[in-house]
Amino acid sequence: METVIAFIVVFGSLVFFHELGHFLFAKKAGIMVREFAIGFGPKIVGIRKGETIYTIRLLPLGGYVQMAGEDFDTVELQPGFRVGLYIGQSGEVEKLYLNQDVSNPDVLFLETEKSDLDKELYIEGYSDDGEFVRYPIARNASIIEKGQEILIAPYDRQFESKSIWDRTLTIFAGPLFNFILAFFIFLAIGLMQGVPTNVPIITEVQNTGPAYEAGMQDGDFVKEIEGTPISSWPEFAEMIQENPAKELSFIVERNDELVELQITPDVIEEAGQQFGQIGVLYTSPVEKNPLKAVVFGAEQTWSWFTQILELLGMLVTGQFTIDALSGPVGIYKATGEVAQYGVFNLMHWAAILSINLGIMNLLPLPALDGGRLLFFFFEAIRGKPMDKQKEGMVHFVGIVLLMVLMIVVTWNDIQRFFFSS
Repeated sequence: METVIAFIVVFGSLVFFHELGHFLFAKKAGIMVREFAIGFGPKIVGIRKGETIYTIRLLPLGGYVQMAGEDFDTVELQPGFRVGLYIGQSGEVEKLYLNQDVSNPDVLFLETEKSDLDKELYIEGYSDDGEFVRYPIARNASIIEKGQEILIAPYDRQFESKSIWDRTLTIFAGPLFNFILAFFIFLAIGLMQGVPTNVPIITEVQNTGPAYEAGMQDGDFVKEIEGTPISSWPEFAEMIQENPAKELSFIVERNDELVELQITPDVIEEAGQQFGQIGVLYTSPVEKNPLKAVVFGAEQTWSWFTQILELLGMLVTGQFTIDALSGPVGIYKATGEVAQYGVFNLMHWAAILSINLGIMNLLPLPALDGGRLLFFFFEAIRGKPMDKQKEGMVHFVGIVLLMVLMIVVTWNDIQRFFFSS
């Protein structure tokens, strides 16, 4: 049960912030957002606020922001179609009923001759008396069919009506918010847990080994090795490992005094290579400093961003295969394992997943944010939009291929975690 809760909290947070990026920039650009959904499939709960319905759906494997004008969102009334009209005090149509079962006596029925629900906002046709009439449609009018009500979307509120720049920002904002979320998670870790200082202070000297024999003590602050200033634990470790069986001169600070020690690292052989070891343990000291926590958040975000890109490059160049990838099952299992080691480890894992989600969505593949951004780039070069039917077909093929990839990866996860010996 703990694994389920941890997975829902972690993955739900990543999806929420990703979709929040799309949502906020869509709103900023004046795009009507019909639905802000967490999850896919049947709706569990939905709350309407303003022109947007906020929903939680059954399958917690993603989410979406449905913007006006996308995915066959617009409604076209064919000539001869009979509709009911509710006319407001302003003389504009405020509600359009697409079914005949309307009990409101104030609704007028019209056999449609011509209409425009996007740009000119009007409807005209023949009333039950045979009179030809024309009515303007309110910008906030709604269409009602079988009890379902949806607002019309004037063209200037639709996604496609916006400039390339606004559309690009709206789509890019999803991955961007994943990177921002990762930064704030690392920042929170730095503020609450402290920032590792990497200062080369010896935590523990083992009872046997060169360091113990030379007189090194717990708490010694290593200042120099062979005259070379040492400012971090990695520098200290590198100097030791690269000099097996060679006597080294150490300057350490102990009780505000400098002490010189002569230590000869033991020779350790591993995988056919030799490296030095002196027998000390190290735990990175931490410092609670808000400014350093900000730097820590930025450094960790950038570090993991570059590492994931390197791994992605290795996949593209064939240095490891698709079998090394993990899908929802693998992420679920890994999240449960990480959660056992405490909240800070879970937060660190969530930040890494957030960066990974942002990068994956920016890949120039159909149906992903990166694929849509690529089409915007082509539109900017050509000076006109791509054919919508062709673009839709490309995205459809992309969705199918992604689903196939997801099935393959999930099957690999199931075999790896549940059937491997």
